[in-house]
Amino acid sequence: MEERTRAYLRGRFRDYYRRAEITPPPDATDREWGYIPWTDGPDTRMVRHRSLLDLGDIESFLARERPRHVYFSAGRYDLPGAGSMSEKGWRDSDLIFDLDADHLPGVTLGEDSYAEMLAKCKDALYRLLDFLDDDFGFDDLEIVFSGGRGYHVHVRDERVRHLDREHRREIVDYVRGIGLEYDELIETETVAGLGRKTPTERRMLTTSGGWGERVHDRFVDYLDELLAMDEEAALTELQSFDGIGEGKAKAALNAAKNNREAIEDGNVTVHTAVSQLAERFVDRTVEAENAPIDEPVTTDTNRLIRLPGSLHGGSALAVRRIDRADLESFEPLVDAVPETFTGHDIRVTVSRGGEIELGGDTFTVTDGDQSLPEYVALFLMARGRAEKEKE
Repeated sequence: MEERTRAYLRGRFRDYYRRAEITPPPDATDREWGYIPWTDGPDTRMVRHRSLLDLGDIESFLARERPRHVYFSAGRYDLPGAGSMSEKGWRDSDLIFDLDADHLPGVTLGEDSYAEMLAKCKDALYRLLDFLDDDFGFDDLEIVFSGGRGYHVHVRDERVRHLDREHRREIVDYVRGIGLEYDELIETETVAGLGRKTPTERRMLTTSGGWGERVHDRFVDYLDELLAMDEEAALTELQSFDGIGEGKAKAALNAAKNNREAIEDGNVTVHTAVSQLAERFVDRTVEAENAPIDEPVTTDTNRLIRLPGSLHGGSALAVRRIDRADLESFEPLVDAVPETFTGHDIRVTVSRGGEIELGGDTFTVTDGDQSLPEYVALFLMARGRAEKEKE
């Protein structure tokens, strides 16, 4: 990045911060703060181990320093400005989840557009929120668009703030479905039937929530699809599973036809073939419904995370808090475009053009000198794809 480009970005970031109203996180004075300035050269340098007392009023600091990136810690400390983690005196930490489109299994880098990547990341966010709401019942959480390629969720529920890394790792494993076993989802009931001298056991796939309900719902939907097929097609489909030949396929299909209501209730002991088929749906369900979070972020009690309201130095988009009621309608490439950067054009020299979706419009940008809406030009400059044109 050339110095005139860097100077322009610094100046426009300052203009944004002069107008912005920044709401600090709860317990802001107990947290460590850090930022990355607009430095010369390709390397970025993190300034950290600062307390809010070191920085001063956050809005004044941002307008004065106009940093490239700004962060605060998940952790709360006795001495947040101490120069080493051992000196800070850790008290507790928010539980942070980070979803990054670059790391999503369904995203193909180089093929998916920025908008497509963010849409897939939003789908993953909904899956994560299902776990946090339904499985854990967390009350105090905040959703944030990162300003880059994904979303953050800050959980500040009192029940999790004192968890250490090991226990946070268990939460990671749960939402990722790591190590999930079929038998863990089975409940055994004792049944005393008529004419039986001894009671028998009935194995039930959990339907009352959690991974059991997810596996059950996906399995039942699959059986309904099978039953809607002609018999030959259904048997062929069943034999696509490893270990299920013609005999087991026929047995499973007949059991599904004759015991649909029992299976709906979770009973997988109607036939061995049904239970074996249901077991195959654990991996399928985990693959489709896990939350592909950035695992080290959640386990790290000292993690620094982006400040909502600040600007992302790699996109010139704003880091936005999102009210839960507004999540469905939130459009990151529209709602995160700062108003400060709209309404006028500037001239830049583009080195790597392409199709840009931003601000509700699609721009086909060619290489070379040209005039662009400032928010598009800033986006390209921040990403290293354009330079401010010489004046």
